Amino acid sequence: MLYNENLTQMNFIEELKWRGMIHDIMPGTEEQLAKEMTTAYVGIDPTADSLHIGHLVSIMILKHFQRCGHKPIFLVGGATGMIGDPSGKSQERNLLDETTLRHNQEAIKAQLSHLVDFDSSAENAAELVNNYDWMKEFSFLDFIRDVGKMITVNYMMAKDSVKKRFNGQGDGMSFTEFTYQLVQGYDFLHLFQSKNCKLQMGGSDQWGNITTGTELIRRKLGAEAFAVTCPLIKKADGTKFGKTESGNIWLDARYTSPYKFYQFWLNVSDEDAESYIRIFTMLDQETIANLISAHREAPHLRQLQKRLAEEVTVMIHSREEYEKAVKASELLFGQATTEALRSIDEQTLMQVFEGVPTFEVDRAVLADTNILNLCTELCPIFPSKSEMRKLVQGGGVSLNKEKVTTIDRTINENDLLNNKQLLIQKGKKNYFLIIVK
Repeated sequence: MLYNENLTQMNFIEELKWRGMIHDIMPGTEEQLAKEMTTAYVGIDPTADSLHIGHLVSIMILKHFQRCGHKPIFLVGGATGMIGDPSGKSQERNLLDETTLRHNQEAIKAQLSHLVDFDSSAENAAELVNNYDWMKEFSFLDFIRDVGKMITVNYMMAKDSVKKRFNGQGDGMSFTEFTYQLVQGYDFLHLFQSKNCKLQMGGSDQWGNITTGTELIRRKLGAEAFAVTCPLIKKADGTKFGKTESGNIWLDARYTSPYKFYQFWLNVSDEDAESYIRIFTMLDQETIANLISAHREAPHLRQLQKRLAEEVTVMIHSREEYEKAVKASELLFGQATTEALRSIDEQTLMQVFEGVPTFEVDRAVLADTNILNLCTELCPIFPSKSEMRKLVQGGGVSLNKEKVTTIDRTINENDLLNNKQLLIQKGKKNYFLIIVK
């Protein structure tokens, strides 16, 4: 989309404001965006070959930015990833080698290309750059001569991210980390000169680093640059957004399955859902207001969480993966059919039933057994045959979501899910998984 002065309905700052996505904004930023198509960048940590939902805020900001006719740049911090950012952290990061960084960069671009337009011929097509490309040949002497002399130590020490580390939080700060804000500041200067990039955006914890960049541009070039930060996203209870007991929620299905991804959004609190649906979807203000109103009238229906989970899962994975995740959820909580159960892949099936009692049996014994023997002698799901008989007569036992009507029912290869699993249901909520070896 080309910049259009008539896009008043798509004012970028106003869009972020009603979504609750602005924390700090440098004076003059709105005027700059109203004046011309503007280039802006956000930095992305390249320490893994997948982004996680903690990166989604930056991605959504640049999606809105491009939608409003401006040009987004994603900066993969190859050089800064080798240093470690002290902002909000008490210890240094692990350092990465160039081969790993390049691999991570390509994987990250592949993910981003599904979310913003990199490929069109539009003037505001997105770009991805890596600061390692301009920092790797920069000698230490050149850096301290051309950049270091522009910013005083007093200025650097006044930053909150630095003060915290010098005030006993963590193990102090190495010189390497102390120089981080200068390196990030130089990134902004480099992009300002090479890409006419006049705006940097990021989380509120980056304000100090970003304004070092605007100050460096002012002192070195006598030019004006701008900054916008968004609030750090937290859960309503104050805990960190995006973290679970098992770690990050990744955008790559190799690390977090679409089912688990969908479940994360489906299970957020009512208060968080009201916030997240503004931040993590492209739904318009009226649609969101109507959803919130409907949810408040009938919170037990969880309409807000369901729509949030749908929008984000479709955006990151696909409509097909979203529908699979819904089917998988119904295995536990709805009236799923045997057919639906068979349509779920093995990885998702194991995740849906993670934590349920699991038994293993040898494949050779299936030919000589029935469900009564299987669930009492081979796998102690029922304490006795008589108890199982009673429950079968009462319609309380299912095999692969199908009611068991007789205890003599034989088990064969055709019953196996993914050629290796059987799902036994005892009553409404008790599941047991049998793995056939």
